Amino acid sequence: MSEAAVAKPLVLINVVGLTSALIGEHTPFIRAFTEQHGISPLQESLPAVTTTAQACMLTGEAPARHGIVGNGWYWRQQAEIKFWQQSNHIVEAPKIWQTIRRERPDFRCSNMFWWYNMYSDVDNAVTPRPHYPADGRKVVDLYSEPPQLHQKLQAEHGTFPFFNFWGPTADIRSSDWIGRAAATEFRDNRPDLQLVYLPHLDYNLQRLGPDAPAIAEDLRQIDEVVERLVRSVTGDGAEVALVSEYGIFSVDKPVHINRTLREAGLLRVRDSLGTELLDAGASKAFAVADHQVAHVYVRDSDDIASVAELLRKTPGIDKVLDREAMRAEGLDHSRAGDLFAIAEADAWFTYYYWLDDARAPDFAPTVDIHRKPGYDPAELFIDPRLRFPKLRVIRRLLQKKLGFRMLMDVVPLNGEQVRGSHGRPATRPEERPVFSSTAPASLQRPDSVCDVHRFLLSYFGLSQ
Repeated sequence: MSEAAVAKPLVLINVVGLTSALIGEHTPFIRAFTEQHGISPLQESLPAVTTTAQACMLTGEAPARHGIVGNGWYWRQQAEIKFWQQSNHIVEAPKIWQTIRRERPDFRCSNMFWWYNMYSDVDNAVTPRPHYPADGRKVVDLYSEPPQLHQKLQAEHGTFPFFNFWGPTADIRSSDWIGRAAATEFRDNRPDLQLVYLPHLDYNLQRLGPDAPAIAEDLRQIDEVVERLVRSVTGDGAEVALVSEYGIFSVDKPVHINRTLREAGLLRVRDSLGTELLDAGASKAFAVADHQVAHVYVRDSDDIASVAELLRKTPGIDKVLDREAMRAEGLDHSRAGDLFAIAEADAWFTYYYWLDDARAPDFAPTVDIHRKPGYDPAELFIDPRLRFPKLRVIRRLLQKKLGFRMLMDVVPLNGEQVRGSHGRPATRPEERPVFSSTAPASLQRPDSVCDVHRFLLSYFGLSQ
């Protein structure tokens, strides 16, 4: 191992949604950074979604090996669909810090908000983790290792703005807090590798689409956060790498894949206090929608071909991969669906399975990423049909303060407002995720999301 290769720590900053098409006059710091240090488009993971992309970067493996086949999937033994799980133990391949420690036992790694952060064996970790008291409340908080780390960071930078991290009020405040906290954590703990997650661009790129003029302000905001963090950690002796997970495409076509399956008599629901719940265990087929992709689970193998044919005829669906095709894409894991659907470039998949909004489950008009059996970008919006939405929010907060049970039911029950999505591979290099680094130019830059792992190994003096 070369001593020079590990002389400086490295801060890997994940600027979600960043592409070369977005770098320009509104991102003066990032533009100058990439002009000085070069920029490489990256081949996406499939699916090109948050948890899969991050697992690929940190393990160097495809989903068939690390098991993160999406942001959520059907847990067959439990007959339940679960999204946004947090335990690092479900990532089945060795992570970058584990591989490096085989040669360098004193290697130190910090993780600031990358996914599957809980119970990993990094040295320092911070991630969102609400409390769920028995009375039904959700009390926002952070989880950290060591436990006092997030308390220290919040004492210095204020309470983490949880409601600006996701939902209708998601904005720059969450990424700004993460950036400032990451600078502090690096200064105080001096890890060899620090992972930083800045999600800000994800919000309005999905709300408004990448071509909306208002995105200019989002680009300026994240550029300032990145500049402040880079200047801080490089001033403290670090090298820096900027990376992103995927590009976001303009969309205007929600595809209700589960309603198609239900209307064909394949998806079953159960009555739940006057509403409908998807009954995955009793269904012949159902889809786990995740942006522009969906894992489709088929109970009886004899039905797979007919379900595939039904979906291939469905408007808005570009491709339906069977297991053989999934194997060729590195997606053939036991957690994956029996089929894998990919939406057309201007389309995306809803999770909706009810046919009448009056029968929608009580969580549907709320921000509830764990109960919904699929990803719901409508959580970024306030329902435009509400006449006085702020009064609705105030009323619900007052009910909560007085100790009453309540639902923050302000989210629309359709996806018509969504203008950006991701998950399928880009067709043009400028739409792909990117990589740029201050690391020595002699190090070969990655050419895919999975290849980021090789770059990290090389940086720290190890071979693949």
